[in-house]
Amino acid sequence: MKSKIHASKKKTRSNICIRTCRDETQIFRCRQHVKDLTASVKGLASTLSIASNEVRMKILLLLAEEHSLCVCDLSEILGMTVPAVSQHLKKLREGGLVFTEQDGVTIYYHISATAKPLLDTLFQLLNSRTDERKTARQPAAG
Repeated sequence: MKSKIHASKKKTRSNICIRTCRDETQIFRCRQHVKDLTASVKGLASTLSIASNEVRMKILLLLAEEHSLCVCDLSEILGMTVPAVSQHLKKLREGGLVFTEQDGVTIYYHISATAKPLLDTLFQLLNSRTDERKTARQPAAG
């Protein structure tokens, strides 16, 4: 049998740039831009992290379209148990993406005003991609 001698050799990487010149103005401008956007980027990353789950994204999409749904509606639509949907709604609520409104014994979920602009933009992208796929599948008129 052959031994795997090459596996034990470690490659070392250096953090040395091979460029011959650097644009100090560009580097300064980019550093400042990143610094200025830190809070916004952090918020966006947090929102996208919460929404990145497929079930939570579907819940948000449904709430964007219907404006309000209760956990029982979402459970039936998604074909999931009420406790499973409730867990996703809890994460969305804790992340500030949805809020609740009680009507008698029923609690309705809505997309929060702060999350709405970002989610509307995401859903526009989703809808445009869906429209592109539909158009691509349609036979040419002729």
